[in-house]
Amino acid sequence: MTRIVARPYPFRTAEMLRQQGIHPVLARLFAARGLATIDELSSELGALIAPSGLLHVDAAAAFLADAIAARKKLVIVADYDCDGATACAVALRGLRSLGARVDYIVPNRFEYGYGLTPEIVALTVREKQPDIIVTVDNGIASVDGVAEANRLGIEVVVTDHHLPGATLPDARVIVNPNQPQCGFPSKNLAGVGVMFYVLLALRAEMRRRGAFDAQNQPRLDALLDLVALGTVADVVRLDANNRILVAQGLKRMRSGRMHPGIAALFRASGREARRASPFDLGFALGPRLNAAGRLADMSLGIECLTTDDEGRAWAIAQQLDTINRERRDIEAGMQDTALALLDSFEPKSRSTISVFDDGWHQGVIGIVASRLKDKFYRPTITFAPGGDGLIKGSGRSIAGFHLRDALDLVSKHAPDVIQKFGGHAMAAGLTIRAEAFDHFSAAFEAVGRDWLSEHQLERIIETDGPLEEAYFTPQFIELMDGQVWGQGFSPPVFCDEFRVLNQRILKERHLKLTLEKGGRRYDAIWFGHVDDLPERARIAYRLDANEYNGATRVQLLVEHAEAA
Repeated sequence: MTRIVARPYPFRTAEMLRQQGIHPVLARLFAARGLATIDELSSELGALIAPSGLLHVDAAAAFLADAIAARKKLVIVADYDCDGATACAVALRGLRSLGARVDYIVPNRFEYGYGLTPEIVALTVREKQPDIIVTVDNGIASVDGVAEANRLGIEVVVTDHHLPGATLPDARVIVNPNQPQCGFPSKNLAGVGVMFYVLLALRAEMRRRGAFDAQNQPRLDALLDLVALGTVADVVRLDANNRILVAQGLKRMRSGRMHPGIAALFRASGREARRASPFDLGFALGPRLNAAGRLADMSLGIECLTTDDEGRAWAIAQQLDTINRERRDIEAGMQDTALALLDSFEPKSRSTISVFDDGWHQGVIGIVASRLKDKFYRPTITFAPGGDGLIKGSGRSIAGFHLRDALDLVSKHAPDVIQKFGGHAMAAGLTIRAEAFDHFSAAFEAVGRDWLSEHQLERIIETDGPLEEAYFTPQFIELMDGQVWGQGFSPPVFCDEFRVLNQRILKERHLKLTLEKGGRRYDAIWFGHVDDLPERARIAYRLDANEYNGATRVQLLVEHAEAA
């Protein structure tokens, strides 16, 4: 079941924001998203939370400054998703600009799994001979890997944002806003954001030591296009601090001041950088980078972000585009199989979904889990063969069901089922023995039944209520597009009652509509939906400026509709 509900908002806050010069509709939207003061809207770099609030960041800065002075060799161990790739590029470019000897390695996910494992330490030593290993977007759970590095006399700096387990690795320094006792006000930094903060602290430390002054210091703001891409693509909450990082990165992209790889990814995905939006980062650039880690080798994605050669960047971006198309084909086949396996699935009788097929590709199961979760609105885990009698699962969750905590509970109730797991509230990964699939599925469903009420299993479409007729204009859409919307600061969705004057099916897949309200007609489209609407409908929609033959018209993108 899906219900449309209007977001409540504190009228006084909206009124106060309006009096401070914010557009009346935006004032209402911001108030509904928990904004209390106009200061939280600042997108200037000066408004960023200071690095000093991040636990151990000063120790990391001092340690890395010593390492640079002693010409020690640093090797970055990256993760294989978009956040990991951008974090690696930020670390590499930032540390080099500060004078470090630095190299990187990206383990192949299919051979080595996730995080800094003892095998990856051995590989890094064999190939790169590091004095110091720096992890980006991983490492908080790598107890054994860090122990192995220590045994070999290699010091480890962990930079990560994932939730820690009961035991922290014995690293030289750990910087992670989610580690115990860290009082950093934003727990939502992505891996790339954490690394950017470490660089800010390191530069300040080197300034104190006289390595350079405020005039001739390296410009770390040049890395913000990479920081913005990783932050949006990792779907972390866009709180006030993350919105500054993203807004600054988008500003650089729009003015053409971006790295060759980012420019090439815009071109390969047919998007215009001068009109860059969070949507482009999350749905065009991010998936192309992620495709490399899913199907091939993420070092291709990292090379795209670290090369300064425009020709090379463009060649890689085209390769990534091809791999992404292949990923889409594989995904479509897996989705068909999943829907066939779930043919008799009765959402009413289940609160979770676990599904496995031995022909599936483990690099794509996360996306399939996400699609199934969207379709059935249940926490979903999809599994693919992982070799050696193991299967690997990737899960996506719904509001109110903390996936990592749920897996933790399953592993306590059935200690021999899960080999390893990790992740966040909304996404997690795990490994189990193939023969334990049914056992796991039952244990996971038991947690779902225990934790989720019928009410929570209803899909809620949150809207911002009706929109006054005066604002159905390209100018208003442009004003909204100038804001940073995303995870935790969701894009505006309005809701009104309309008369449906006309409806036809477009390309056998979409519903094209002519709607009427208060004597005015509106063009609308409902993508991926073909069922007829009743004559009067309550419609939740987003506004879109549709350019055609040089003219810009407003059209409504339907999110959901029900009989009025």
